[in-house]
Amino acid sequence: MKKISVFLFIFSFFILNAQNFAQYVNPFIGTGGHGHTFPGATVPFGMVQLSPDTRIDGSWDGCSGYHYSDKIIYGFSHTHLNGTGVSDYGDILLMPTMGKASLDPKEYSTEFSHQNEKASAGFYQVTLDKFNIDAKLTSTKRVGYHEYTFNKKGNANIILDLNHRDKLLEGEIRIIDSKTIEVFRRSEAWATNQYIFAIIEFSKPMKITASKKDKSNATTFSGQNLALAFSTSVKKGEKVLIKVALSPTSYEGTRKNMLAEGKSNDFEFIKKNAENDWNKELSKIEVTSSDQDKLSVFYTALYHTMMQPNLAMDVDGKYRGRDNKIHTAEGFDYYSVFSLWDTFRAYHPLMTLIDKKRTSDFINTFIKQYDEGGRLPVWELASNETFCMIGYHSVSVIADAMAKNIQGFDYEKAYEAAKKSAMEDHFGLNAYKQNGYISVEDEHESVSKTLEYAYDDWCIAQMALILNKKEDYDYFMKRSQSWKNLYNPETGFMQARKNGSWLQPFEPNEVNNNFTEGNSWQYSFFVPQDIEGLIAFHGGKQKFEKFLDGLFSASEKTTGREQVDITGLMGQYAHGNEPSHHIAYLYNKVGRPEKTDEKIKFILDNFYKNTPDGLIGNEDCGQMSAWFVLSSMGIYPVTPGKVVWETTTPYFEKVKINFEDGTSKIITPTTPKIELENLGFENIKKLEPLKVPDLVVAPIIESSNSVFDKPIKVKIKALNPKDKIFYMTLDEDDANVRKRFIPYKKPFRISKTTTISAYAENKGEKSSVVTAFFNRKPNNWSIETKSKYNPQYDAGGTGGLIDGILGDENWRKGNWQGFQSQDFEAVVDLKMQRKISEISSRYLQDSRSWILMPTEVDYYLSSNNKDFFKIATVENTLDPKVTENTVREFKTSIVPTEARYLKIVAKNFGKLPEWHQGFGGDAFIFVDEIMVK
Repeated sequence: MKKISVFLFIFSFFILNAQNFAQYVNPFIGTGGHGHTFPGATVPFGMVQLSPDTRIDGSWDGCSGYHYSDKIIYGFSHTHLNGTGVSDYGDILLMPTMGKASLDPKEYSTEFSHQNEKASAGFYQVTLDKFNIDAKLTSTKRVGYHEYTFNKKGNANIILDLNHRDKLLEGEIRIIDSKTIEVFRRSEAWATNQYIFAIIEFSKPMKITASKKDKSNATTFSGQNLALAFSTSVKKGEKVLIKVALSPTSYEGTRKNMLAEGKSNDFEFIKKNAENDWNKELSKIEVTSSDQDKLSVFYTALYHTMMQPNLAMDVDGKYRGRDNKIHTAEGFDYYSVFSLWDTFRAYHPLMTLIDKKRTSDFINTFIKQYDEGGRLPVWELASNETFCMIGYHSVSVIADAMAKNIQGFDYEKAYEAAKKSAMEDHFGLNAYKQNGYISVEDEHESVSKTLEYAYDDWCIAQMALILNKKEDYDYFMKRSQSWKNLYNPETGFMQARKNGSWLQPFEPNEVNNNFTEGNSWQYSFFVPQDIEGLIAFHGGKQKFEKFLDGLFSASEKTTGREQVDITGLMGQYAHGNEPSHHIAYLYNKVGRPEKTDEKIKFILDNFYKNTPDGLIGNEDCGQMSAWFVLSSMGIYPVTPGKVVWETTTPYFEKVKINFEDGTSKIITPTTPKIELENLGFENIKKLEPLKVPDLVVAPIIESSNSVFDKPIKVKIKALNPKDKIFYMTLDEDDANVRKRFIPYKKPFRISKTTTISAYAENKGEKSSVVTAFFNRKPNNWSIETKSKYNPQYDAGGTGGLIDGILGDENWRKGNWQGFQSQDFEAVVDLKMQRKISEISSRYLQDSRSWILMPTEVDYYLSSNNKDFFKIATVENTLDPKVTENTVREFKTSIVPTEARYLKIVAKNFGKLPEWHQGFGGDAFIFVDEIMVK
C-alpha cells in the first residue's frame, strides 16, 4: 500500500507539473523595444490589469505605462493596454511610501532594480528601493490585490493620485470609514470620456495626512486636481493588504464586485487562483519542445492573446454602453478594447479555433455597441469609439464566425449592423461607393482605405450569401473588386489616384499619407478576398512569384515620412506591423510552399525572443502574438471569412489542441497539409461563391499638369486594353450646353479651365465615371520659396501656393506646403507694378500633428526685389492648444501701394511646449494660398 501511495504521489506530481503551462509565461517579453506590453498582474480577459507605471509622459514606447529601460516606478495603477501605439489607461494609481507623505510624483516615485523584480502569469513583485518596501500584486477579474511589506518601522503612506497619466476631467474620493474609500474617475486621453469607479479596502485603519483637491467636506474630496495620502504606523516587516474593486458603471457596481471577488484576505490564495485561471486557458494548446526558450515564447504569446479584450461589466451584468447609459448584458459577457484593424487578421481567427464562446460574446458586444452607439466598433476603448485606424473590420470578425457556423448571436442583426457600416458617408466611403475607389482629393490614406473597404465588402457579401440575400451579395461582391481601380498594370503596384490619374512621382518604398502605416510595397499584396485575381492581374503565377521575391529582396530603406511602426524588415516586408502579416503565405498560391516555409521559419526564429525586447513591433492587443501561435502550429488565416487555413510546416515537435467540445487534435511537422487546411472546422459546409460580373476598371486621364497657362494635351487611357472609352468635356463656354459622352479616339488639347469625365465599357458593363479638373492659372505670377518644404507636403510643387486651389482642413490630401523647424519665407513676383490694397495668406493648425499657426506673419513690398519695406504684420489669435483642424487666413488691408514684389515671412512656433505630447519637437508651419488684391 505504501509503494502504491508513493507511486500515485509521483504520478500526480508529474501530471500536475505537465499541466503547469503558466510556468513558461514571461510577462517581460515585449516590455522593452517597441513591444509596448506590461508585466503586471491580470487574469485572462480580466477587467483589472494591475501593473507598475514607469512612464507618465505619454511617450510612444511608454504606451502601456511601463518600459523595461526605465529605472523609476511611480506607482501601481489598475488598467493598462497591451501593446498599443497610443497611450491611455493607468487608472487609480496607488503608491506605498515611508516617512512624510508627499503628493509630488517626483517625491513619491522611487528607483527599482530588475534584480529585485519578478513577474509571472497573474503575479508581479518588486522592491521599491527608496522606501525599502516589497510590493506584490495579483488580481481576480474585477479586483486588484496589493500586498506591501514595510521592511522598516515608521510612518507608512499609501498615495492615491487621480491625476496620474491621462487628463482628469472629474474626480471624487469618498471616505466611508478608516479602512474603506470609494473613488470615481472620469478622464480624457485616447478615450475622450472614460468612466471608472473603485472601492478600496485597507487591511488596517488609515488617516489622511496630505491632500490635493478643488473641493472637499468632511468625507468627500473632488475636483480636477485630486490626490490623497493615507498613513499609518507600521512595525518592521509588517504587511498591509489593499483590495481594489473596479466598475465601469457605479459605486454600487464596485461593491457588488468586491463582494463577489474580494472576500478573501489571503494574498497567496488569490495568487494561486490567478495562476490556475491562466493554466486553464493556456491548456487549450499543449506544446511539446525541448527548447525552454521556445516554450516561453509560445506560452507568453498565447498569454498575450488572452489579456484582452477586457471584461467590461459588473458581476450582475451591468455595463456602460456606447451611449454612456447603463445597460445589462443578458446571456453573454460584455467586453471592451477592440483593436480591430490589428486583430481581425489572426487574433480573432485564433479565437474561433480555441474560444468560440468568447467569439460569440465579442460579436454580441459589437451588436450592442451598434444598438447603443449607432455603428459597429472600429477601435473601441472604454465605451468610447476612438476611430483610430481604418476600415470596418468588425465585419470580418462576424463573417468569419458565421462562415464557421459559430452560434450564440443573431446573424440577421449582425448583418444589419455590418451593412450599415459599409453604407456610411464618412472617411472616404461616399467617394468609394460612387467611384469605386478613393482618390487623394477625397480622403487621406486613400489607397489603404480603398483596399481595406474592398476586403470588408467581400466579408459582408459572404454574410449575405449565408443569409440568402442575393441582391446584397451581388452589390458587395462588385464593391469588393474595387482594388482593381488602384492596380497600375505598368508597375504592378497599388498606387494613389489624383485628379483622374496616378499620383506622381511614385516610389514604392515611400511612406506617405496615401497609406496607413505603410507603403505601396506592403499594401500591394492586400487583396485577401481575391488572391487569384491579383495573380492574374500580374500576368500569372510566375510573374507574381517574382513580384513577391522583389518584396523580400528590396532594400530595407524606406523614404518619405518616418513611420516608427515599420520594423522587422525583410526587404520591404515589415513584420513589426500588421499589413505584411499574411504576405509570406502567398507563396503557397504560386505553388512554392518551400518559400513560405523558409520565410515563416525565419520570422519565428528571429522576430520572437524570450527577452524584454523579444517582440519586433507593437504587440497590438494580441495580434503579433496570435501570428506566432498560429504560424507555429502550421496554419494562418490569409482570408478571414473563408473556412480554410494557409499552411506551413509546424514549428514544434508536437502540438495538441484541446477544443471546447472535449475533442482534441495533435499536430506534428509531418501532419498532412490537407488536415491543417481544415483544422478545427472539418465538418463545416462551405458555400460555393455565386458568379458575379468582373469590375470594369475606371480609366486614367493624363496630362502634364492640372494647372496650366498654355494649352495642354490630355490623354485618356484604359487600364484594360480591351475596354472602350467614352468621355465628356465641360468648360466655361458650356454653361447652357447639354453635353453627352462620346467615344474617345485620340488625345486632345484644352486651353480653358475644363472638367473632363470619362468611363470605360466592356461587354455592356461600365466602369465608374472618373473626373479630372484642369485649371487655367488665374494669374501669370511666379513664386520663389526661400524656405525648404518637406517633400511629403508640397501642395503640388513650387507654384502650389499661387494656383488658386485652396487646401481644406484635411491636410493629408496633399494641398498644403509644410515647413518644419523654420520660418516660411517666399517672394511672389507679380510680373509688373500693381496697386496693392489687400494681402492674405492661409495657414492650418492641427496641433496633435505638430502643425501650429505661425506666431505672426510679416508682409513686405518692393519694386526691385532688393529693397523691401514692411507693410503690415498680422499676429496669430488662435490658441495653440486648440486641437480641431483649423484654417485661418492672415489678411491685411493696406493703403493702395504700388509694387511688383511681395515678400511673406511667417514665424514658426518653434519647439513644442511642455503640455504637448511631442514636447521638445519642432513645430510645422502649413501654408497653402497667397492672395493679392
